[in-house]
Amino acid sequence: MAGDGTDDLGGPAYNELAAMQNLASVDYGRIFTALLAGSTAGILGLTGLYGFLFFFVSNGLLGLLVLQKYNVQYKPYFKKLHMIFTHGLFNSLLTYILFWTFLYGLVHVY
Repeated sequence: MAGDGTDDLGGPAYNELAAMQNLASVDYGRIFTALLAGSTAGILGLTGLYGFLFFFVSNGLLGLLVLQKYNVQYKPYFKKLHMIFTHGLFNSLLTYILFWTFLYGLVHVY
């Protein structure tokens, strides 16, 4: 291992444990974003494709905020760029749907 942060093949050296912790932090933020976005979509009364579009837009904004935090230099923290935007996306979709339907029912049905 060279002292310049690269491995023997010239690629960047990664600490797998740190990379997993970074992804766990993004997942935590994604779940919290899904909770807030689902609550907002339910209160606003979004239905159908507009509700799902709101979910993907809110998660896209989260990915952009993560990139902005790292000044678009994601390589020392994540292996691939798409992991910031897609890792754990469909797991947080369930949280989004739960809060979306719950608050939609509370505000607009009852």
